[in-house]
Amino acid sequence: MNTYQARIGYARTSTIEQNLDAQIAALEAAGCGMVRTEQKSGTSLKARPELNNILEFIHKGETLVVTRIDRLARSLSDLQTIVTRLKEKGAHLAATEQPVDTSTATGKAFFDMLGVFAEFETNLRRERQAEGIAAAKRRGAYRGRAPKIDMGVIQAKLAEGLSPTEIARNMGISRGTVYKAKALM
Repeated sequence: MNTYQARIGYARTSTIEQNLDAQIAALEAAGCGMVRTEQKSGTSLKARPELNNILEFIHKGETLVVTRIDRLARSLSDLQTIVTRLKEKGAHLAATEQPVDTSTATGKAFFDMLGVFAEFETNLRRERQAEGIAAAKRRGAYRGRAPKIDMGVIQAKLAEGLSPTEIARNMGISRGTVYKAKALM
């Protein structure tokens, strides 16, 4: 009977400017024979192929190890999805810097609390960002993102008699954008 229980490490930073070295070292020190890395936002589970590969191929008795839960997910729903997928496979989750080990009752409880706090932190960040944007708009300092499409070009093509569908297809934009330009004429 095979009693080997692998520990698979997962390290993530939000941007390529951030360094993964400390996480990788901590995961290797925790006994991870394999460490997968990603430099992508943690806000979406779908946009992280390395994590999804781990979740697809992890086996019964193996443990996914992260340094902190926020490296794994930024929302409670994504965190629950990850744990559910691990549980369905008979695998576990552990964190090196937090007392999380889903193979124990205490570890599961602590894990659930951390998930709630991670989502709370994300929501606070969004609120602060919205408040900052609102304040900048009141000062007249916030203009939003610069438009990528010149409405004048669309309007000129409409004036030439091209149909909205033709313009959209030729410019690689939606017909809705063409109709917005048309409404401004």
